[in-house]
Amino acid sequence: MEINRKNAKQEKGLFRGVGIALITPFKSDGSVDYDALLSLVDFQLESGVDFLCILGTTAETPCLSREEKIKIKHAIVEHVHGRVPLLMGCGGNCTAALVEEIRTTDWQGIDGLLSVCPMYNKPTQEGLYQHYKAIAQVSPLPVVLYNVPGRTGVNLTSSTTLRLAHDFPNIIAIKEASGNLSQIKEILDRKPESFDVISGDDSLAIKVLAAGGVGVISVVGNVIPREFSRMVHLMFEGRLAEAQILNDQFYELYGLMFFEGNPAGVKAALHSMGRAENQLRLPLVPVSESTGRRISALLETLRTSLFLC
Repeated sequence: MEINRKNAKQEKGLFRGVGIALITPFKSDGSVDYDALLSLVDFQLESGVDFLCILGTTAETPCLSREEKIKIKHAIVEHVHGRVPLLMGCGGNCTAALVEEIRTTDWQGIDGLLSVCPMYNKPTQEGLYQHYKAIAQVSPLPVVLYNVPGRTGVNLTSSTTLRLAHDFPNIIAIKEASGNLSQIKEILDRKPESFDVISGDDSLAIKVLAAGGVGVISVVGNVIPREFSRMVHLMFEGRLAEAQILNDQFYELYGLMFFEGNPAGVKAALHSMGRAENQLRLPLVPVSESTGRRISALLETLRTSLFLC
């Protein structure tokens, strides 16, 4: 398995290497815990991650008010202070409303816009193309497509992705979480040189990197940022066997993070580490006691073998 080093150079492009799909920690009363949030940001930066992805799926964004999203964005921008690029989620299933949101949002301090495929109404491929065309035409920032059919109910095909990549220079990348390696490889084979493919699946990250992808937007990185970043950076250095050893050690954790849904798994893990309350907003609920015990036990095992922080 050989990595395409040309596509993996971290100095090229904004969103390369390890990006963290940052959670939103809540207090026991359900309000946003800004102290825990900024402490988590410090944990990520001190662990060597390459960029942060804020207000995405893992942040429980659909359950945040507009005022909370604005406050979270400003708090993170001020705290990070340009130390790493920031990619911010901004998506929806009404194109006109999303275009207006993009027009009226204060994007200062944000480096790129991550926009998920419209969910629930299941547009055709032409509908998806026209949706992203409208976003590209109004966005003041580079746009990263986000394909996650398991959540949205619609797959952004390789042909539509490539059409968008060729037609709009400010659409610079895709976060690919379809789980379809054949589709991902077709994008990598036919994409413009300026367009990047980012893995949206932790468990497929090294396979996507080996095929020519440039990084991963990670959920498990919330919990093991230093170790996960080391694995990805080993891939960039061509040390594939060492990266695979780490990946094998993480594999059970990948599954547990999603066993009862995301971000329930990652919040249980962070709670066991003393970094966040095990609090979610309905309709999401914490993992069951049995799954919580499995997560805690696995983290203890990893802490012993990998010297986790």
